[in-house]
Amino acid sequence: MRWRLLPWWGRVALIWLGARAVTTVFVLVFAEGQLANAWTGAKPDLFAFSNLWDARWYQIIATSGYPGELPLDERGHVAENAWAFLPVFPALVRGVTFLGIPWNVASVLLAFAAGLGAALVLHRLLSRFLEPDRAMFAIVLFAVAPVSPIMQFGYAESLGALLLAVALLLLVERRYGWLVPVLAVWAFTRPGALAFALTLGLHFLVRWRRRREDPFPVREQLLVIAVGLFAAAVGFAWPGVVWAVTGVPAGYTETELAWRAGYIGHQELVPFTAWFQGGGWWAEFVGLPAWLGLFAVAALIVAFALALFLPAVRRLGVDLRLWLASYGLYLLAVFFPQSSTFRILMPMFPLVGALAVPRARWYRWSIVVVFLALQWVWLHVCWAVSGYDWSPP
Repeated sequence: MRWRLLPWWGRVALIWLGARAVTTVFVLVFAEGQLANAWTGAKPDLFAFSNLWDARWYQIIATSGYPGELPLDERGHVAENAWAFLPVFPALVRGVTFLGIPWNVASVLLAFAAGLGAALVLHRLLSRFLEPDRAMFAIVLFAVAPVSPIMQFGYAESLGALLLAVALLLLVERRYGWLVPVLAVWAFTRPGALAFALTLGLHFLVRWRRRREDPFPVREQLLVIAVGLFAAAVGFAWPGVVWAVTGVPAGYTETELAWRAGYIGHQELVPFTAWFQGGGWWAEFVGLPAWLGLFAVAALIVAFALALFLPAVRRLGVDLRLWLASYGLYLLAVFFPQSSTFRILMPMFPLVGALAVPRARWYRWSIVVVFLALQWVWLHVCWAVSGYDWSPP
């Protein structure tokens, strides 16, 4: 009864706190068994362990900025460097450190708070389409999702999720003008603005087709077009910044390609080929013919497309499905599948609304247990460092 008396935001906050408490127990267990590595000594404390991997790139950006010249490896190719990471999160964490809070603590606190904000906004968003109990259970799934630990680590994912959730809510409510400041900040927090530009384009087409039963005034048409063009512009802005500072036109692209060079060597970016390259590579890695990997990728694409038409997914409304399709197409165009794939898929978090539709108790308990088990697996495989670890989160 007391649970029902709580306001919706109080219930969301308790769910978030409870989920993060469970994850913290998992993290402490892994930290206790962590050996000395490139980022910490053996058995690091909670906050040091929460700032492994790319979290250190954000700290480097905050303290030293971005390099004026792109670093090169021994073969003359652009090496991994700070330009792969966007500036909003490190700037905000640095602002928190001015209060006297150490970086490791400040980054975790900011990520945690942004994650809570994302959960609150997501509840408001999904409540537009789902009954109260289903919307609240969707927040449970969001909070315990397999990669949800990243939202209490020194990464920009939770801040990106917050901004994306706000953008989606504004889109659903057709408050197009307010998208401009949100997209402007999000584009310099996490990649994805280009996918949102595509979403706006598709949104325009859907509203145009339905304009007789759902009026689409000329003013709104022009506003959607303008915001869509703005989203595209800010989506390309960071590569432009890298070019302007380093003098290398493809500096950002070459920087991103450095992260996949360890798998397939240095290659040019050819849109819509990386997943098939990755499928062949992973198939051969596990001892299977490359063609099986290519077939698996094709099957995955078809399965994802069909999933968007499942009844549970259709309940989420047209705009959220347009976002899912747009982001999926964006990843297919530019991303190479590797160990960080699960984290990169995080912006598809509206799908928790579809997973929350079944009401059977056995289903709900089962999926929570499965998600928590997958959290443990993700922490073991992708976060905890084991020797020369090639499976970053």
